[in-house]
Amino acid sequence: MPLETPPKTSPPKNFIPLYQAKTKVYPRAIDGVFNRWRWLLVLCTQLVFYGLPWLQWGERQMVLFDLGARRFYLFGLVLYPQDFIYLTGLLIISALSLFLFTAVAGRLWCGFSCPQTVYTEIFMWLENRIEGDRSARMRLDKAPWTSWEKLWKKGAKQLAWISVALWTGFTFVGFFVPIRELGGELMALSGTWQLFWVGFYGFATYGFAGYMREQVCKYMCPYARFQSAMFDKDTLIVTYDSARGEPRGVRSKKVDPKAAGLGDCIDCSLCVQVCPTGIDIRHGLQYECIGCGLCVDACNSVMDKVGYARGLIRYTTQNGMAQGWSRLQMLRRVLRPRVLLYSAVLWGLCGAMLWSLSQRVPLKVDVVRDRATLSRLVAGGQLENVYRLQIMNATEQPQRYRISASGLQGLRVASEAEVSVEPAQSRWVPVQLHIPYGSAEAGSHPVQFHIDAVGGSDKVTEKAVFLVPR
Repeated sequence: MPLETPPKTSPPKNFIPLYQAKTKVYPRAIDGVFNRWRWLLVLCTQLVFYGLPWLQWGERQMVLFDLGARRFYLFGLVLYPQDFIYLTGLLIISALSLFLFTAVAGRLWCGFSCPQTVYTEIFMWLENRIEGDRSARMRLDKAPWTSWEKLWKKGAKQLAWISVALWTGFTFVGFFVPIRELGGELMALSGTWQLFWVGFYGFATYGFAGYMREQVCKYMCPYARFQSAMFDKDTLIVTYDSARGEPRGVRSKKVDPKAAGLGDCIDCSLCVQVCPTGIDIRHGLQYECIGCGLCVDACNSVMDKVGYARGLIRYTTQNGMAQGWSRLQMLRRVLRPRVLLYSAVLWGLCGAMLWSLSQRVPLKVDVVRDRATLSRLVAGGQLENVYRLQIMNATEQPQRYRISASGLQGLRVASEAEVSVEPAQSRWVPVQLHIPYGSAEAGSHPVQFHIDAVGGSDKVTEKAVFLVPR
């Protein structure tokens, strides 16, 4: 018996869909204080990112993370994988800085310095220059593909996007491969892995900044999800003053809003049009808000035109809004225990890391026993143990190192006592230690290797064990 198709029913009024199709956001360009700060940080971050790989330090690249050679060049420092503790410290400092900034003023990182925000801003600027402002872009998207204007503008935009994306990928790989060599390899179409990573990072930049845009912030970035755990009622956030703005409504400049029973919001929706994530800040704080402040710029410009006071949308705190605090009263609450604790820990870590770097000895030594020969008798009645020393020169100049040992009576180095190591290189050195046979009891005895830079102050001591057979 065939199954009957159930009749279609309309969803209830309180039905909430679990999936909503993406609606394209067309942000409108706006000028103002926060927009200028955003562009200033875009310029600063991109000058550092695009320019740093081209700067030289002596005969090498100033900043280079050479994974193949396991050398990390950072200005005058040469770091090895053994210096991984500094990367750990840097990541901890970055995380604490993020917590501090968030506790003070919300999502400053997201709105002004996040790579997703920065590159989205660059791509949107290119789109705006080629296709026009918000209304022109909306009109162009609705036009048929048979339109010559749409074809050449869309093509020019894609060419500009791809060029910026590939240059970004090239620059990123240039931090791991000497960028001047990388350019020659790419021109010759050699270096398979370099080509792959340039293309991969370029494709990621193109996709995230060109198309996904606010979707990354809303659905992919974990920071948007746990940011509320770092907020409190004294955190500066972008807020709409509903007590002043409601009830909103359109009116003439000549109309007294109080007499008409209206608030200061004229319901122009400009704050929504300029928002890069497409939200309405008048609905209150939302996790999609990245704290860029563009809605503040837009609202202030409207308030100036209609002759109302600025600050209908502004950076303020929940306590400040609820209790009507002045800006000075809110700023006094910035130095609360939470912020002071973050600041103290952050400054302590920064100081400890700088002190450690200043006291760092640019010489590293690893001692490995020769497993083929643990202990043996040699000519002259001497008992010999053989070791291999890896001596790493973390300076930019060739060095000579003197090897000595202590810990047992009559202990001496029977092999070459001085070795040379090239700049920023390591060398394996076989070392034989001798003691007179019978001068020490059977068993294992602790000894120390002393490696001193000839003509310098660098000195390292490493522990080892000397075996005496029964």
